Amino acid sequence: MYQEESDVEKIVSNLPRSVSVAGYGRIDPFLSKPKSEQITLKGMVKGTRNTLGRYIGKWFYDKGIPFDAANSPYFPPLVNPIQRAGPGVKLPTAYELSGPILDEEVEEVRKWIEEYKQSWPRTGITLTSDG
Repeated sequence: MYQEESDVEKIVSNLPRSVSVAGYGRIDPFLSKPKSEQITLKGMVKGTRNTLGRYIGKWFYDKGIPFDAANSPYFPPLVNPIQRAGPGVKLPTAYELSGPILDEEVEEVRKWIEEYKQSWPRTGITLTSDG
């Protein structure tokens, strides 16, 4: 099959038969740990978190959103579903935010107010609003 089997033998014989690895004894050299460094999970998360922060920051800066808005109890519930949705899910449009989505939020507040009103005869407490 090979014209010069001595060349094949020579190449094979120059490869180390096994490598000693602490705690594992001798293993095949192709299974030994590579010399290159890999980024750690902690490093990946830190880089991803920084990238996310930059994108959110750009949105805050562009729209003049107060930095304190990041302390809002509604901020984490905003980001978590976006993270779970993953790539490919389209964000709501300005029309959807000002139309159907706003309508749903208004309806939710109306329901909350109706539930709250039912406690007025018992508690004597009412609801006031300045806006």
